[in-house]
Parts: sequence; structure tokens; C-alpha cells
Amino acid sequence: MDEKIKQHLLFVINPCSGVGCINWEEQIIANLSSIQHQLTFFYLTKTAQYNNLREEISTVQPNIVIAVGGDGTIRFVATCLLDKNIPLGIIPAGSANGLALELGMTLDLAHSLEIILKGFRKTIHAIEINHQLCIHLSDIGLNAHAMRKFEMQQQRGLWGYFLASLKVLWKKSKFKAILAFNDQIVSTKAELIVIANSTRYGTGAIINPIGVLDDTKFEIIVVKIFSFLEIFKMIFSHASFDPEKTVVYQTSSIIIKTNKKVAFQIDGEYLGKLTELTATIIPNAISVIVPEA
Repeated sequence: MDEKIKQHLLFVINPCSGVGCINWEEQIIANLSSIQHQLTFFYLTKTAQYNNLREEISTVQPNIVIAVGGDGTIRFVATCLLDKNIPLGIIPAGSANGLALELGMTLDLAHSLEIILKGFRKTIHAIEINHQLCIHLSDIGLNAHAMRKFEMQQQRGLWGYFLASLKVLWKKSKFKAILAFNDQIVSTKAELIVIANSTRYGTGAIINPIGVLDDTKFEIIVVKIFSFLEIFKMIFSHASFDPEKTVVYQTSSIIIKTNKKVAFQIDGEYLGKLTELTATIIPNAISVIVPEA
């Protein structure tokens, strides 16, 4: 996309994302001062509804909508862009920025804006999970429980998530699950089941080594036993998982039922506990602006 063409850019800012207080509007304006684009800023609040942003998009009619926040903010914006021919730009500003890093985005604001203005698009699929959108990773079990701990504590950022994870890992809790997918039934015990659209968490841990964002499948990763060796593989060595401890399945839809209520999260947002989950792929769900391939 030619940077000289004037565009209308709608920035959707989550002021609660990340660590510390950053005046994103001020910094964005400063970085774009030499380029005469039309800029509109929309701030998310704790009570923000999807309809509020949809109405803003309909009124403003932007060329690009840019999510300024973490994975939860991106999911919120992406939900409002389904079935619209408007690309999604990303400025990573969360405590963890899993999807942004997966797409090759940078934590540097000036570089992120440069990527957005060049406008190279990548169409990715998403997953509908219990009638909600997932564009990064969802899971039930230990990690979702850690998300809940993270939300309740004062310490933010990756260090805060690490502390929350330690609290949960020392109190491992298995559950029984029945997975129905691809005309088969799998009965298993697990500590964590991940519904994966992409490959890695915002921490950098690769939970889904075969994930591709623009194919016709998503992955189900069943972590039966969370050992420190398996965690080391996910974070550092990226060696193959031990099939006795971690199993990966591919599908386009699945139903998961558990024997007890289990913690549940989508894209870093804790959503309570459940005993049943239905997930279905949404092919070609959204167009995302990425660095040039």
C-alpha cells in the first residue's frame, strides 16, 4: 500500500494493557506527524461492548483498524471485523503479545506503524469456541487457572504471569476428558488441553509445533503430565514431545466434555469454568497486516 495515499486509520486502544502507563495516542500522533493520514482513536473500557466498536467502525469507515493492546484486545477488535473487508493492524502493547509475535510484528512502535502503513495482508482462520472468537490460543486446565491468578494479583507483565504459573504448577490438578472429533472418541486424563490456532504462547513457549494460521485445521494439544522436561522443550529446545505426556491432534471441529468444572480462557482472558466445550474453525476469518513475506 502506498504510504503517500491518505488513509483513515482507526486505533482501538486498551489503556489497561501491558505494564505501566503509556500515552499511546500521543506517541502514535508523534510518529505519524510527517504523514497526513486521518487518525481516529477509540478507547476500550471495562464495560466496552462489541456493538460500541462496531458502531464506531460503521461511522468512521476506516481503511485500517489497529488494535493497540495484547491478545485479548486483538480478539475484541477481530470480532468486530468479521465479515468486513477491513484489515486488522496490530501494535503489540499487552503483558504478552503471542499473536503479534507469531505474525512477525515488533514491539517497537515506529516499526509497527511502518508495517501497518505498508499494508501487506495475510488472511488467517479463527476458531469459534462456545460462540466466542479465538484467534490465538484457548485452553482448559492449568494455564487458564494461571490466567485467573494473574488477573487477581498486582504484579503484571511476563514476570507476573510467571509467578501466577508457579502457584498453579505446584498444585497440579488432573481432570478426565472425552474428545469427539474426526469421527473418533478419545478418553483421556489431562492437566491442560489447548485449542490452538497458532503455535506459541506470549511467553515464547511453543505449545503447538505444527500450527499454521492459514490452513484448514486447528490443533488440540492434550498435556497429560506437565513435567519440567516438557516445559523445557516448549520454551527452549523445541524438541519433540513425549507422546506419553503430550499428544497433538488436528481437526476442524471438536466437542470436549470434562468430568468436573475446569478453568477456561480464550486469548489470555479468563472466562470462568466449564464442563463442555465446542470448537469449530472459521476459515478465512480475517485479514491481518503483517511484515512483507
